[in-house]
Order: sequence, then C-alpha cells, then structure tokens
Amino acid sequence: MSDEMGSPQGQALPPPPPLTSNVVPLRADEPKVAKPNRLPMARPGSARRGKPIQLLTNHFKVNVASVEGEFFQYSVSLAYEDGYPVDAKGIGRKVIDKLQATYDSELGGKKFAYDGEKTFFTLGPLPQNKLEFAVVLEDLSSNRTAANGSPGGSGSPDGGDRKRFRRPYQSKSFKVEISYAAKVPIKAIANALRGQETEKSQEALRVLDIILRQNAAKQNCLLVRQSFFHNIPKNFVDLGGGVSGCRGFHSSFRATQGGLSLNVDVSTTMIVQPGPVVDFLIANQNVRDPYGIDWAKAKRALKNLRVKIIPSNSEQKITGLSELPCSQQLFSLKHRNGDGEFETTEITVYDYFVNHRHIELRFSGDVPCINVGRPKKPTYIPMELCHLVSLQRYTKALSTFQRSSLVEKSRQKPQERMTVLSEALKISNYDTEPMLRAAGVSISSQFTQIEGRVLSPPQLKLGNGENLLPRNGKWNFRNKTLVEPAKIERWAIVNFSARCDVQKLSRDLARMGELMGVSMENPFTVIEENPQARRAPPHVRVEQMFEQIKTKLPSPPRFLLCLIPERNGTIYGPWKRKCLVEFGIINQCLAPMRVNDQLLANVLLKINAKLGGLNSLLAVEHSRNIPLISNVPTMILGMDVSHGSPGQSDIPSVAAVVSSRQWPSISRYRASVRTQSPKLEMVDSLFKPVSDTVDEGLVRELLMDFYTSSNKRKPDQIVIFRDGVSESQFNQVLNIELDQIIEACKFLDEKWRPKFTLIVAQKNHHTKFFQKGSPDNVPPG
Repeated sequence: MSDEMGSPQGQALPPPPPLTSNVVPLRADEPKVAKPNRLPMARPGSARRGKPIQLLTNHFKVNVASVEGEFFQYSVSLAYEDGYPVDAKGIGRKVIDKLQATYDSELGGKKFAYDGEKTFFTLGPLPQNKLEFAVVLEDLSSNRTAANGSPGGSGSPDGGDRKRFRRPYQSKSFKVEISYAAKVPIKAIANALRGQETEKSQEALRVLDIILRQNAAKQNCLLVRQSFFHNIPKNFVDLGGGVSGCRGFHSSFRATQGGLSLNVDVSTTMIVQPGPVVDFLIANQNVRDPYGIDWAKAKRALKNLRVKIIPSNSEQKITGLSELPCSQQLFSLKHRNGDGEFETTEITVYDYFVNHRHIELRFSGDVPCINVGRPKKPTYIPMELCHLVSLQRYTKALSTFQRSSLVEKSRQKPQERMTVLSEALKISNYDTEPMLRAAGVSISSQFTQIEGRVLSPPQLKLGNGENLLPRNGKWNFRNKTLVEPAKIERWAIVNFSARCDVQKLSRDLARMGELMGVSMENPFTVIEENPQARRAPPHVRVEQMFEQIKTKLPSPPRFLLCLIPERNGTIYGPWKRKCLVEFGIINQCLAPMRVNDQLLANVLLKINAKLGGLNSLLAVEHSRNIPLISNVPTMILGMDVSHGSPGQSDIPSVAAVVSSRQWPSISRYRASVRTQSPKLEMVDSLFKPVSDTVDEGLVRELLMDFYTSSNKRKPDQIVIFRDGVSESQFNQVLNIELDQIIEACKFLDEKWRPKFTLIVAQKNHHTKFFQKGSPDNVPPG
C-alpha cells in the first residue's frame, strides 16, 4: 500500500504490535446475524359461524402404542460383484428381501422399511453402524437378464444367451453396503400433533409412508408416489388410443388436529393397454390393421415399454424396431454341421422362427421386428410374439376425447366411493404389516366423524344497486347489469372455419351486452380463414390469419373475438401466444357449437374483465364491512408457479403474482408475470435489487401500483395466498419467499413494517367429505 493511501495526512501508519503466540487474530468481516426460522403456526381455535353438519371423512384414526422408540435411518449401496452399480428398477427390493432372509441374525432380526432405492429404516439400531454383505439371487428377472429361447446378441438366436451371462454386470451376485445415517424419534409424530412440527416429524411420517409403499410393492402393485394400483382387470377402463385408466387408491399418514390418521382415497393413473403390441399400436394410431401403422411414431411410443415374449414367457424391455421387415431382417445363426463343427449362416428372423422354431406367424413377416437387445447388439423378435406387460404408465398428454372419457368413467357417487375406500383398506391388510406392528401402529377401519359448518353464501352487489344471492353454489348474470361495464370498441371477429352465422352471433352478443350494460360498437370487420389454409399446421394458420388482420384493419385492434371450430382445438395455443405474447391484443376464443343466451352472458363476463371492467363486488366490500381488511389498508396477493407438461423438461416455468388494488376494494386485481428455471417451485423473482435504488422484482411493481391506486396509502397488512406447494416446501415458502417480500418492502422504506399473513391453499389433496347417513354430496360452503 502506498504512503498516500495509508492515512488521511498521507503519512504511513505505525506497524501493528506483534502478536503473542497464543492469540488468534479476528477477521474484520461483519458478524452474520442468523435470521429467525419461521414455523407454521398451530391453529388457535375453531370458528363457530355457519350451520353445523355431521360429516364423515376418508381419514382412519391411527394409534401409536408407544412414542419412546426411534427409527434408525441407513444408507444402502447396491453393486454387482465387480463394483458396477445397480441401476435397474425393481432389483433393489429383491436384493433387500433376500438379504433379510439370508442374514436375519446378523441384522439382529430387524424388519426394514425400504424405499426401493438408497435408504431404509429400522426400529431401533442394527448391531453395527457399518455392515457389508454378499447376496446371491437365484432368479433375477429384470431387463438385464438374457432372453431365454429368443434371438441373442447380434440377432443370434442361440449363441448369445450363454455368452451374455458371463458379462460382469449380468452377475446374480451383489455387494450390499449398509451405513448409519440418522435417527428419527417416533415422539416427533406426537410433537407434530401438538402443532410443534419439525423436520423430524416430517421424516417420521415419511418412514410410515415408506412402509405403506413397501407393503404395496410386495403385492406387485404399480407405485406412483403414495398411490397404489393392483393388476385387477376390472379396475381398467378403456379411454381409447391404446390407453386405459387404472383405478387404484392413495394412502398416506397425516398429522391432523384430531391426531394421526391414515388418509385413503381413490386414485387413477393412465396405463398402456396390456396385450399384443400390434393391438396397442392399431388403437394408438387409430388405423385399421398393422399395414397402416406409422413405424417412426410406433418406435417412439414403444421405447422402454416391457413385453412378455411368447412362447418363452421371458420379460424384456423394448429398445427399438428393426430397420427391415421381419422377412428381410438378417442375423448370424450359429449351428453345428454334420461334423460337429460350429458354422455361421445368415438367416432372416422370420425364417428362423417359422422353419427352425416351428412357430406360425400371420403378419409379422411384413412389419418390423421388436428389438429387445442393445443398439449395437440387437435381439429381434417377431411382433406378434410380443405382448405388453400390464401396469405400465402412459405419461404422454391425453387428447381432449381421452380426458373427457376419463372424467366420465371416473365419476362416483358418495356411497359408492365410501364402499371402494373400505374395500381398499381391507385389501391393503395393514394390520399384518410387520414394521407397523413392530412400531405399535394400529389403524381403525371406521371413517372419522367430524363436525363441519355450512357457511351461508356471500351476497354479491351488481350494477344499479342490485343484489344477487348465490343458490346451491351457483349464480347467474344473465340480464343482470355489471358493476362497471367496459366499452367494446375497435374490435373485429376472426373465424378459423367455424360453421356458424357470424352476423347473427355478433348481433346476439351486442343484444346480451346491452342487457348487461356493456356497450359494443359494431365489429370493424369479420375476417374469414382462407379455405386453402385449413389443412396447414396450426401455427401456419395463425400466421396467415395475422397477415390478413394487418392488411384488413387500419390500426391494431383493441379486442379480437376468435371463433374456432372445436373446443380445446389445436389452434387455441398458437393463437393465444401470437395475440398475447407478440402483440398484446386482448382476445376471447369461442367454439360456437351450441350458442345460447347463457353462453353469451358467460362470455361477456370474461370479455368485460379482460377489458378492465368489473363484473360484481361483494356486498360487505361495497359497504366497507370486511372484518380486519376494511379498516386498515390491506393488500391481498395470490402466488403460483406453473410448469411445462411432464414431457417438456426444458420449458421455463412461469411465476405469476396477482395483487389487489384500489383499497378498500378487494375485487380489483392486477398481475405480474416472470419466467424462471424449469420445474422450480419457489418464485425466484420477488425481490431483485440491481443497484442501491433499483429493484426489478415482482413485488415492488405491485406495491407501487397499490400505493398509487389507493390514495397514496401503503398497505399496513399483506395477506398472501400461496398456491401449489406441498407440505415439504412450507418452510421454504415461510423462510425464503416471505423473506424476499419483506426485503422488497424494506427496500422501498426501511422504517415500514407491514404485518403478514401467509395462507397456503392446497387443491391437490386427498381429503374427501361425506354426509353421515345421506347419499347426497356435501352442500356447497
């Protein structure tokens, strides 16, 4: 350091005194102040408003005989004898079952709760913290085994099988390493029931849930998180396209105010139609016979599905299809000649099966073979000898028809659902599960009875001072005046070849608008799709329509009414993207199949809201009579993150936050949207300081809007409704997201300390209510 920088006068400072040998110098960093770790609050009591109603719920009381014990968590490492790690699904459970049977005394006679992968739990400790075992499986049927009696490596039907068993990772011997990881006290469950929820209580419930999964795995169920599906054909419903809905049940332990309970609910997953591969492909592609199948599509649909091969009855995973039809696909066949020497000849797969194996093939000669080998070492099987194994999940998006078929076929009346749930509990046989018995866990077979409250519906305020009281959970705006009707001007109609009288539709919409107070100018024009464009891909049709809009309209429209030929059609997504993302044009889609006044009234509600109008207010809001909220400036936030569909792992997730404005109103909202990393559930753009004075986060713009629209009042209270997070993420929402919101407030004004209430709204839960002694659904409210 130069002298000039050493001190204000430009003179060097004297050197520091020498340190004695026993002194450790302190770092000059600022001390880090640990932020308090917020926990979800226990419910302070029960409300009394509303009419009492006796309900049954699909929770079954759980009793834990003693809370003194502890679950011990162990990490499990599985490898073949050469050290190659085990990655094939399903082998882990077989290895651990054999381990228990072989080394029971070395393991202290302990029962395991194994998650099927890298963790298991025992009640009390194993004899040692680190253990190693060798396990031999006699019969290992997984996709690593050879296909007995089927063409082997390089398509060779008999030469490859013995060879392949000598490969190191085909070995049936396993090395199992077990090492201690953590302790989970059973008392943590009791603490959770008293509202003292900790990470340990979530872990303890996770152990119990793993026991349920293990119980279902032993019954050969398909496991999807905490849902279990038995291979019972009467539980399969055909949804078309080679897809079946499979009915099963969800089962999980829950900490409730009434104690620990087992929540059992009906559940449905999609599976590939079991049976001949060719039947699945014909249904999936909606063709008449094998010769109409698109094989490129078929290859994608079949990849990684498991098939049973007739007549050997071995199970294999499909890795692809042959390039050539079965009657032309050659492979090298090894066989002995008259002198006992081995010879290799080129032969077709078809010839081998028909002439050497004497298996009759009807159509396989003209279609590709199924490959169950590896890409460089294929194993070809004629298609009609391959049958898809049952209970294989279908994970692609369902078509509109399949979705409506699923909804239709999954519907159950309350009494029917209760019978199915009681049956599911019986089938599960949890009373005989050794781990649950060892932990002293017993489960009641009776639905839990609770008292509910039916709240009266909120009264709505419409235009002209008119009131509206919802009945049976419904209300109707037909011929009712809206609170603040918008004006529909500078607008046009675009028609993507929907069959309807567009002029009549426009007149009927204007007539209904007049009754509801919405004034509509005549549309500037109706733009019909060019008939030649109908066969083009959806995004091309949208592009061509926008070219027409640019040439036929004098300036950008404020609003577009878009007529599409069918509901949930392929046009919808590309059209919305073009209008909203690229041009910011407000638009409303309509499939004009059955147009009546009720439909038009509902469509006008959407259009009015989009154009900045206000359809209704709550009566208590109008009279400034909402407890807590009407007296103190209060801002209400709604937060959610939406992700791409399961097959789209690289599509950014979208975080959206809506916020109330113009306090004391709570019916007026604005939205802010940001993209973020795919599948990230936490909103990561709430607070984004880019300098000492600039914050580019979501919350700042919402706070500024509240301030300017509420007569320059800052909110003293902020109520946050957070959608779409599971219990395991509650602490993150409380300690990461809420923290960001608080930081955004401080960034605006260091002295400002609003109060916060964070409410997590969960829709995807499995709690269902039934009316005691009544076949009807629970009333709304």
